[in-house]
Formats: sequence, structure tokens, C-alpha cells
Amino acid sequence: MSRRRGGNCPNTLEVLQQLLDISQSIPVSLALCVVLPSTSSTGTQQVKSSLGPRIDLTSCIYREEYNEAASCYILRSRDTDTRTIVNYNELPEMTSKEFSAMADELKHDMGWCHFEGRIPVVTLECVQYLRRCLPAVKISVEIENPARVGLDKLVEEADFIFYSKSWAQGNDYESPEDCLRGQAVLAPKASLLCCTWGHEGASALEMPGFNYKHTPAYTEETFHVVDTIGAGDTFTSGMLYCLLCHSDDWNLSRKLDFANELAGRKVMQEGFSGLGDRIRHAL
Repeated sequence: MSRRRGGNCPNTLEVLQQLLDISQSIPVSLALCVVLPSTSSTGTQQVKSSLGPRIDLTSCIYREEYNEAASCYILRSRDTDTRTIVNYNELPEMTSKEFSAMADELKHDMGWCHFEGRIPVVTLECVQYLRRCLPAVKISVEIENPARVGLDKLVEEADFIFYSKSWAQGNDYESPEDCLRGQAVLAPKASLLCCTWGHEGASALEMPGFNYKHTPAYTEETFHVVDTIGAGDTFTSGMLYCLLCHSDDWNLSRKLDFANELAGRKVMQEGFSGLGDRIRHAL
């Protein structure tokens, strides 16, 4: 049994910060905005120490009357290579009013806001607030869980969209291309849609020209699967890095290949440590 800090957005930020530290192409400051237990709790201290000093946590919402962070227990079968996920969270979720107050504090520094899309109705209110009050902010969202009602409304508002294979299949798409082309007509504001497809690689669709690209899953002579948890978050990190730092000088194929290789290298190791160094050659 192993214990680690998780969370889609913290995972994404951890890897993205590694890439920014190595490339130093443009000055980008990263901040995590989530609900955490009391500032003195073990869970909060673990999150802070795992992310390091470069990622700003001052805008997080701390529930001082709680001591336990949100937890996720992942049971992995060696025989079938399947996972059973059990979530536990006693923390009251962030409200759109709390998000709005946080956004107002960061408005002079906020250029991009990435959402997990875990509670679609609240996330939609947050996105709509940004559209009204901070229209220059770029918005990216993750569309992952097919059981979450309301994700389609986020698709209508986002600039950049990341789909999971499970969501696509849960909505009757048979391939990443089917998913992206079908969703593109429902995403009038999106300039890029991405879909990861496990061991079959990843795809991206650039709008408005319907420029579609697919890349096979990364492999090398010594490739073997060690840990797939967080591979999707790692792909998102890679693509966000490309969009932030190489929006003009890298074409879609290079962006997709980079994010895909980064995710493949993550699968070859436990956790996220050192991923930036392992893909330094492609930066």
C-alpha cells in the first residue's frame, strides 16, 4: 500500500511547474485554488510539501473546522489490471461565491483558469463569472466522468477542452476522432479539443478549421507499464505547457506528440517526480 497526494489539478500543476522550471521560456506563475482542511492539518501540510514553494496556495479555501483532506482509495488488481476507486470527502465544497471572491483577488494576475469539472453546476457558475467579469482569461476544462450531469454546459463555454476515453465511450463515441468531431459543433468557443485513448494514444482537433491529429501511444525499447494513475493529468500538463509557452512556434502535431510522450513517460514510473528532466530533450 502506498499513500500520495492526488487530485487532478494538483497533479497537473506539479508536472507543469517542472516543465516551466526547465524551459524558462516565459514567466508563468501557478496557483492552486481548492478546498483544504485547516492550515495546520496533516493533509494540508502534505499538499504544500508535495507541491513545493513555487506553486501558490494562498488562494485556497481552508476549512479550519476540518482536519481531513479529501481522500481517494484506489484498489488495483494485479490479475486483471483494473482499478476500483473509492472517494471520501467530508469537506464542504467550494461555492461559486467563494470562487468569485478568489477571482477578484487574483484578477490582475489571472490569465488562464483550468477546471476539473468535478461539480458541473458550480463549475459552470464559476466559468460564467469569468466570462462576465474577466473576459480575457482563457478557460480550459476536463470532461472525464460520464456520470456527471451538466458537463455539456461546460463544453459550450470553454476555450480548451480535455476529454477522457471513459467519458467518450460513455457517450457512445467509438473513437477519439468521433468524439472530437462530434463535440466540436457543440463547443462554439473552443479553439482546441483533446481526447486521450489509453494505450491507443491521443488525438486533438484544432478549431475553427477542424484540423485533426492523432498520435500513437508513446513507447520505447525499455517501455513497460508501472503506474497509470495520473497519466491523463500529465497529458493535460504537457498540452497546457505547449499552449502557454509554444502557442505560435509549435504546430499541433508537435504539441500533441510532446504531451503524449510526457504521459507515456509518466506511465513508466511511480508518481510524477523527475518527469521534466526525462523530457528535457523535447523542450
